Parts: sequence; C-alpha cells; structure tokens
Amino acid sequence: MSCIIGRRTTVIVAFLACLIVVGCQGTSQDEQSPQADVATVGIVVTADIQAGIEKYIDQRTRQGGGYFQLSTERGEFSLKLVRVHTEYLANLGPRRHFACVDLVDTLGDVYDVDFFLAGDPGSMSITETTLHKKNGQPFYAWQQEPDDTWIRVPVENVSPRLLGIINGQDEFEFLYCATLPEITDQAKMWLPLAVSDSFQTIDIKAIDAPGKRRVLGEAEHGNKVLYLELGPADSGKHIEIRYQVRRLEKSAYVPKKHDPAKFLQPERLVPLDETFNSLALDVVKDKKGDLVRARAIYDHVIDRMRYMKYGDGWGKGDAVYACNAKTGNCTDFHAYFISLARAAGIPARFAIGAAIPSARDEGGIDGYHCWVEFFAEGKWWPVDISEADKYSSLSTYYFGHHPANRIELSRGRDLQVQPGPAAGPINFLAYPVLEIADKPAKAQVKFSFKRTNSTDSKNISHN
Repeated sequence: MSCIIGRRTTVIVAFLACLIVVGCQGTSQDEQSPQADVATVGIVVTADIQAGIEKYIDQRTRQGGGYFQLSTERGEFSLKLVRVHTEYLANLGPRRHFACVDLVDTLGDVYDVDFFLAGDPGSMSITETTLHKKNGQPFYAWQQEPDDTWIRVPVENVSPRLLGIINGQDEFEFLYCATLPEITDQAKMWLPLAVSDSFQTIDIKAIDAPGKRRVLGEAEHGNKVLYLELGPADSGKHIEIRYQVRRLEKSAYVPKKHDPAKFLQPERLVPLDETFNSLALDVVKDKKGDLVRARAIYDHVIDRMRYMKYGDGWGKGDAVYACNAKTGNCTDFHAYFISLARAAGIPARFAIGAAIPSARDEGGIDGYHCWVEFFAEGKWWPVDISEADKYSSLSTYYFGHHPANRIELSRGRDLQVQPGPAAGPINFLAYPVLEIADKPAKAQVKFSFKRTNSTDSKNISHN
C-alpha cells in the first residue's frame, strides 16, 4: 500500500483495477476480464483520468448553458459537478479507464454517476455513462459472473455482502495517510490513534511522521491521539500510520463498565433544548420501553432525512443543522439521533472510523464513516442509520449490528487533550486537526486497505 493510491501501472494494476473500481462501481457488462491485455497496460495515472473526466464535464456544462445535461432511462437531468471520487479513479487496461462523479440537480438531489473512458492522457472520450445512486441510495449493484463479466443486479435481489456487510470477523491492513499543506509558521497537528477493545484488535505496525511527536491520552472516552509539532520545513511532507486490524461483528453487548448516564448530557453540536424535547416526545409517544422508543427514533431519522453531501453546513455532526436541513452525511444523521435519544432519556454515544469495502481486497476508501450506540435493557445497541437509509433492505440489520469490516479510530465528541487546539475541544476526530499559527488549516487525507483474509466473494459493493 502507498499514500499515493492508484499510480501503479504494472501487471498488479491491470489485475486490481476492477477491484479498485468496484468501490464506486464495477466495469460495464461489455468490459473484459480484469486480466485481459495485462502485458500492454499503458502508463496512465489517476491525475490523467481526473483531468479527462473534469474536462469532459466542463465542456458539456458550457454547452448545456451552465448545466451538465444527462439523459437516462430515469429521465432528463440538469446537473452541476460536486466532486470526482479520486479514490476510485482506475485504469482498466490499455486506453480504458473509469471515473465516479457526484453531480447535483436543480432540486438539490445528488447523483452518483459512473463514467467509462477511452483514450490517452489529454484525449479521452466517454464510452458509457451510468446513473448509479440518488442521495446515496443505489439503483442497482454489480455482480461478477463465472466468465468474469459484470452484470447489473437490482438492489432488492442482492446479498448483504454485495451491499457492504461482512459478518463474523474481518482482518486487514489499514493505511492512514495525510499530506501537509504549505506551513508558513509553527504548526500543531492532532491525529487519531485506533485502540483495541472487545471488538477490534489493533496493532500499529509503523508511524512515519515529521516533526516532534508524542501520544496524548483523552480520558473521557479512552482515545489516543498522535500530537505533532511542525514547522515550515515540514511543508508537503506525508504522515503515514499503518495498522493491522482484526475486527469482530458487533451486536448488543453488556458493558464492562456501567456508566451510561454520562451519555445523556448535551454536547456543543448535539444540544438538548425545547425543540428536541418536543420532537422526541412526539416520536416516542405511546411507545413502551427504551428499545421500542429507540427504534421509533431510528425510523424517524430515516424517514425525515436524506443522505446528501452538498451545500453548506453538512458534515459537522450538527443536530440543529440536520433537524432543519433534513439532509447531511453520517455525522449529521447520527447527531440528530443522539439528540433525540438523549431528549427521550436514552443514553447514546458516537464513534467514528472507516468502513472497509466488503467485496474487494484492497484499494482506496471513500473517507471516514461514523455510527452510534444507545443503551437499553442493560446493553449497548449498535446502530448505523445513514447506512440503513442508503440500503432499506438492511434497516433491520443496522438496528443492533455493526459489520466486521470496519475500524474505529476514535469515539465521542468535544474531545479534550493537553495540549489541545487553540480552537477548543475537538468536535470529533477522524481526519487530522491542523493549526498553523493557531489558525485552522487542512491536510489532504487518504485511507486505503489490504485485506489479509479472503472474503471469498466475487460480488461488488459500493461502500
């Protein structure tokens, strides 16, 4: 694995390209076996593919009067570019490439569109365009046939593994990479260090980081934090943390330490106020028992919210934003759930890490993912509402389970360490917190993995 993902152009690239691409979508049914034309794979890096798809979308947008016009069997769409999924750009073979792109329509819905490209750097053409998801919900999945071709499968007919679930246990290497921006003054950085617990065994194989470093303890939730002191000479340098992980599927469990009451308290972006008290009372009205009440809140969040990473305000885990906008990512879904649960007297807590793709054995990961647990009937119950919203057939599973293919990097909100950021307690810790001269700054982050036990599956997932 490497901090720079997707630049291999040897036999390994030709064989793994389809495995990498399945994280956002598989190859089209007309594509050849991933082993075809291995000897003649050209040198095309992900930056070339990104430039090709961005050039195409820009040209079509100008031709379309400011919108990328897309005609599909599902209708006519006027779209604007949100982002290119750089972690899923792939070279499929000689002059054949893949890109996955998020575009938003005039109503604010975000569509995941798959593009297949052909050609050389600077002169790529589009050979196929496929509308895959709306607001995170897939229209179909892909499945590999015995002859190594791919076919589309309706979501309602696919197995849980095809939708991202590994039961039992999973083992993998996980590589956490960050690239520093230009540093013009003294800088400080805080990164999560995953720790072992009853459901994950963590072995930190290596830490490669510039500057002066030490490990801080975060007492309230039991987190470990890598703290770096940096300077201008560290500009552009990479930070890599390499883990070996064995993870168990999580279901309801009795805690070793029994102190759920502290998870009834508000947090900076997860308040308890009259709005949430009133909402919670309405949602759990006539429901008996905390387990039933928690399920009512879970269903309410799914019904009320859309998974959409677009606009301003999403991604902070802001319960008020989620309540008002009714959209957001996993942090917003789960902040809203926690506020309502606590308002109903049900302890609830937050954790964040990454979901490991279930049906490929290495490659990039589409950023962080978070989840929650609530306390009822003497147990902590794991739930994942944003995944349940994406895959309605799994809503029962995700009320009481987290799959094995995950790594938890930290838990809790408003984290306090010494020394801490000038901005105050850390909202949540998945991506690094960086300050230059006590001002917030951003580092580029990439996650990748390599499974060390086979999933024995040829199904494709998008997770």
